[in-house]
Amino acid sequence: MKKCLTILFFAALSLGVSAQQNYQPSAANLAARQDFQNRKFGLFIHWGIYSILGDAEWVMHDQKIPYKNYSRLASFFYPYGFNAKQWVSMAKAAGMKYITITARHHDGFSMFGTKASPYNIVDATPWHQDPMKALADECHKQGIKLFFYYSLLDWGRPDYGYGHKIVNGKPENASWDHYIAFMKQQLTELLTNYGPIAGIWFDGEWDREDADWHFDEIYALIHKLQPAALIENNHHHAPRAGEDIQEFERDLPGANSHGWNSGGVSRQLPLETCQTMNGSWGFNINDTMYKSVKQIVQLLVKDAGMNANLLLNVGPMPNGKIQPEFIDTLHLVGKWMDQYGQSIYGTRAGFMSPEDWGVTTQKDGRQFIHVLKYPENGLLFIRGVKRKVLSATGFISGKPVKFKQMPEGVFFYMEGMSPDANDNVIEIKLGEGAVKLPKRNKWIMKHA
Repeated sequence: MKKCLTILFFAALSLGVSAQQNYQPSAANLAARQDFQNRKFGLFIHWGIYSILGDAEWVMHDQKIPYKNYSRLASFFYPYGFNAKQWVSMAKAAGMKYITITARHHDGFSMFGTKASPYNIVDATPWHQDPMKALADECHKQGIKLFFYYSLLDWGRPDYGYGHKIVNGKPENASWDHYIAFMKQQLTELLTNYGPIAGIWFDGEWDREDADWHFDEIYALIHKLQPAALIENNHHHAPRAGEDIQEFERDLPGANSHGWNSGGVSRQLPLETCQTMNGSWGFNINDTMYKSVKQIVQLLVKDAGMNANLLLNVGPMPNGKIQPEFIDTLHLVGKWMDQYGQSIYGTRAGFMSPEDWGVTTQKDGRQFIHVLKYPENGLLFIRGVKRKVLSATGFISGKPVKFKQMPEGVFFYMEGMSPDANDNVIEIKLGEGAVKLPKRNKWIMKHA
């Protein structure tokens, strides 16, 4: 992942970065996209030998640790506390429907058994186990979809040539074609040795915006091996042919608070935003900026109101366990999802665009108003509602919610709802077609 202070690399559709221009998604692929949109909430996991140093996943880069020295971490990486069943069960209890995990991050260490390089968790550590296999098996058992995060960037391999100048789409003084072949071999392993995989989540293209990434070959390989597998590429520009999901890092769709997301918002593809539970992706022993349950719930709800999924990250400790602070918070988020999940899962953006007070979602003719910012006077006004409101009820209480419809919009009287709630949800029914109402006085226009 990029760090908040990472220098912006404006991605460009230049030499060699075009993908499958004539690609037509299969029926299985289109069904997988729909299924992905319905799942809404996923667990992101950043885990690697970098966790030993407790300074997040960019520690090799940030502390300028030479590759030769950094690679020694593998020899004493022994995550005795790793338990795939516990990880997947935790995600499921939190209401999460899929997991995305770092199979290989920018440090180049493979967290799976691979024949493409000895620098992997099975061969280079005293643990000699493949956590990706255990996780894949457990996800299949519990009905959780699994994505593999795969870094295009590598800080250590000579054939990547990190920091070298790009000449004719290739790094100077590096065996670029050899590196592409290496990635293809690893992707083939990930898509053939672990059963059905939901997709591949790429990251790091922004390091080489003018390189010849051979995406036409790489994407075709993925679609050939598993036609239903979805392709995500965290490049921050507009999606290219062959990609199935548009990603927004640390931002809601369309937002650009870090200067990364410059590609607009796709109207055809599923959307996803990824966020951290504190300020770090990988385990950071000094990072105690934990998000509250309310913050996480509201992130999830805002995403749903914008047709997007939320991929929420944890960085497990080097012993293979997840921090208790994360577990406790996710448990409470799961309790909320147990109650309110029907207004999130399987929904699409509702009848109104997001507003300062909240968002709307809809599913199977049901409309849900998510009031995330409680109005000071307990009176919510929604402008521009042209269809007749037939009824309004509290989503949890089932009790009628008083409302008054006027040409300018609808007033909802939020009696009995809580200003401190994570989300006050009102379910409404709308009539077909526009409704004609008599004009009201100027007081409404002034105070609405």
